[in-house]
Amino acid sequence: MTSAFEANADGLIGPTHSYAGLSPGNLASALNKGEASNPRAAVLQGLQKMKLLADLGVPQFVLPPHERPNIPFLRGLGFSGSDKAVLEQAWRAAPGFAAAACSASSMWAANAATVTPSADTEDRRVHFTPANLITNLHRGLEAEQTTRALRALFPDRDIFKVHDPLPAAPHLSDEGAANHVRLCADHGEPGVNLLVWGREAWEAWDGAFPARQTREASEAIVRRHTAGRPVLARQSRAAIAGGTFHNDVVCVGTREALLFHQLAFEDTAGTKDAIRRMADGLFEPVFIEISDRELPLADAISSYLFNSMLVTLPGRDRLTLICPTETRDNDRSRAVAETLVSGNGPIGAVEYVDVRQSMRNGGGPACLRLRVVLTEEELDAANPAQRLTDELYARLSIWAATWYRDALTPADLADPALLDESRGALDELTEILDLGGDFYPFQSA
Repeated sequence: MTSAFEANADGLIGPTHSYAGLSPGNLASALNKGEASNPRAAVLQGLQKMKLLADLGVPQFVLPPHERPNIPFLRGLGFSGSDKAVLEQAWRAAPGFAAAACSASSMWAANAATVTPSADTEDRRVHFTPANLITNLHRGLEAEQTTRALRALFPDRDIFKVHDPLPAAPHLSDEGAANHVRLCADHGEPGVNLLVWGREAWEAWDGAFPARQTREASEAIVRRHTAGRPVLARQSRAAIAGGTFHNDVVCVGTREALLFHQLAFEDTAGTKDAIRRMADGLFEPVFIEISDRELPLADAISSYLFNSMLVTLPGRDRLTLICPTETRDNDRSRAVAETLVSGNGPIGAVEYVDVRQSMRNGGGPACLRLRVVLTEEELDAANPAQRLTDELYARLSIWAATWYRDALTPADLADPALLDESRGALDELTEILDLGGDFYPFQSA
């Protein structure tokens, strides 16, 4: 058996973190639209979550935020002059595009890519497909820089294969690992890859909220990754209508365990049967279904119980659930969490983390991280400067306190001083993470 670990690559929250309400179907994003955010608290909360996981023995990496405001995008829309003039013109003439150009949404690394570990691929490389995220404009701007970031973190092409994103077409709409769960007996052994989709490419969609992942995108990723033992399951229409914009809002799994809400899948029995067939001879899946009576969908979404991180920790036989404090503060979700760990099931402990700044935009602990199963050799081949250590945590905490504002409204995004602050922060960050002097477009220019 090959020794392997489920590592995390968390998105570092950027200086323009704000509540602009850019994401239809994301209820928290809509609810908090226009309110003041605290970018400094946001990035420190994200770092504290990373530090907790690293201290618990989970290999933890840092993904850099994207350059925002995205001046090259605005120039492509015909705005010209100095960078500050471009920003000023865009806010005056096209505020919707300007807001999208300022979004810090790359922080949610669960949408960065879909990942297939080497144990499941024909060439025994770790495969990544960066998500094209075309459903929402502000997210669709991320794919190119995310690809660059993944190739910087995983540079060895004999070990890692970072594909280009799928073509940016509605038929191939791809939202990354937020719709992917891998189940296995051990991380180093072959597993089952569950990919959840919301609509078909040529399907006439009449839902109130968009179904973001197409079946055809998931199928293409399986082909290009040569992903072993795939199971494609349809996301529940009722869940999408209720505000489940990604499947990880109602489903989380690792090792043999799949924890999910009753409304996660359109065909729950068929999904379970397909997983069992693919797992036959490898492991016995453990399905933990939470009924809508135990936890109504509205409470599942507001508490983000299922957007927790289900992790294997050294020295613990049973899994640990890393939940947001909102799960603890909701009576129903807290009761479910306590029940999960009280018996002899696969989940043995629950811990709570404060990521309130992210949660108010609809992103919980699981949204902030990309899970990557790595062997010892693969772990060593990743960029060591991006692996979180006590020293890097301390340095990034000082960096954030130096550059980030403690209050930001959507109107503040038009402040030209924010452009200078953001670039100053990112310029220093590229040195800290050893990303080179031309990692961001403004550095190349």
